[in-house]
Amino acid sequence: MFYQGVEIVTEATNVLGGKLETCCTSPMTGYYRDGKCNTGGGDYGAHTVCAQLTADFLQFSKSRGNDLITPVPAFNFPGLKPGDCWCLCASRWKEAMDAGVAPKVVLSATHALTLEYVSLDELKQHAADL
Repeated sequence: MFYQGVEIVTEATNVLGGKLETCCTSPMTGYYRDGKCNTGGGDYGAHTVCAQLTADFLQFSKSRGNDLITPVPAFNFPGLKPGDCWCLCASRWKEAMDAGVAPKVVLSATHALTLEYVSLDELKQHAADL
């Protein structure tokens, strides 16, 4: 947002309307690798859902061509395991929900943009922090 030619940076909000909380810093997650599910112009995947990963979801994602399990040292990616929190693409989380394998969601750390992909009721049904 701009005001009199000066860019005003506003704080991101979560799906509950509050301040976007940190999702995870170990492993470091987020499109910007800042620990939060922030999003911006280059984030075409909308990595906005803070999820607590499960083995079922990790296998589902791998079967869809996104292997989150295998480490990729060249990109400082440690590989993920059940129990880790990670900022997922909103559309992948919705796909997993439709397939019955959606991981739990940390609502306080899930970016409000997610509501363009799934409803708050759907997220609440999978909430880890309610």
